[in-house]
Amino acid sequence: MTQKILITGGAGFIGSAVIRHLIAETDAAVVNVDKLTYAANLDSLKPVADNPRYAFEKADICDGAAMAHLLEKHRPTAIMHLAAESHVDRSIDGPGAFIMTNVVGTYALLDASVAYWRSLDEAGRARFRFHHISTDEVFGSLGETGFFTETTPYDPSSPYSSSKASSDHLVRAWHRTYGLPVVLSNCSNNYGPCQFPEKLIPLMILNALEGRPLPVYGQGTNVRDWLYVEDHARALWEVLSKGAPGESYNVGGNNEMKNIEVVQMICDILDDVVDPLPGGPRRGLITHVKDRPGHDQRYAIDASKIRRDLGWEPRETFDTGLRRTVDWYLDNRDWWQPLRDGVYAGGRLGLAV
Repeated sequence: MTQKILITGGAGFIGSAVIRHLIAETDAAVVNVDKLTYAANLDSLKPVADNPRYAFEKADICDGAAMAHLLEKHRPTAIMHLAAESHVDRSIDGPGAFIMTNVVGTYALLDASVAYWRSLDEAGRARFRFHHISTDEVFGSLGETGFFTETTPYDPSSPYSSSKASSDHLVRAWHRTYGLPVVLSNCSNNYGPCQFPEKLIPLMILNALEGRPLPVYGQGTNVRDWLYVEDHARALWEVLSKGAPGESYNVGGNNEMKNIEVVQMICDILDDVVDPLPGGPRRGLITHVKDRPGHDQRYAIDASKIRRDLGWEPRETFDTGLRRTVDWYLDNRDWWQPLRDGVYAGGRLGLAV
């Protein structure tokens, strides 16, 4: 039986990468359920929009009746839950939207999913999976050594990470209390094509391309593990199709970098591949600004479990992935220019004032 996957947040950055992967590399049918908030972009799905295995439904996961209707209408064999408010800075300025979407929305989706799962026959219930996609930020901040594992205690710092930690706990509770067959994954920082330009890497690429200041929080010494989004999409399919019910899997790229190093690499790549700026090398655009409140110092993922149990490995190094990402933004101005002009011009967020 061919899988039919209902994907929430499929017009977002990671969700669209997952859909493109599933349509290109599997025989699964996909139903994309997305509210189409500011960071969603159906242009990211142009390569699959006309595929007969792809369908789109505009709906809000907080609307339990709508979720129940779509589950009954499409009868999926699995759900991949990626819909979320995800930008830490925006969560500092307006935490309410994060609580509603990430906590209340996850509850509404779980509630509808349990009812749908119970309506299936025995074989359908055994096959069904609810895959909840989360972040390594739920674990808080590491010191100079050590790694996040699947058993690291939760210690979220921001409204965003707290809302994602809450949704993780809800999913586990629905598994333990109601028996819903769930799998969970927590990933490190994603980057790659089709990422909304409020996030560090696309913001720095576009600002550096245009000769605008490159704002780096504090001294730029905060460390993140970077995961190329297409590697992540492959990992999510492995978790959904092979993961054991009730288990969680950490997904990381094995690419720890200081933020300042990331920005410097972007500057150097652009200096190599586009015309120089009149003022000299693009590293001269780097501007250190006041750090954001509650900024975690270091994230690093131990991805040995997914490697050992599911056979997944990242294919991209940070060098190769970053070059692919820069090339994509250079080649796809028609995707990002309307966002810069009309949705987000690159201003500072998350000042908590």
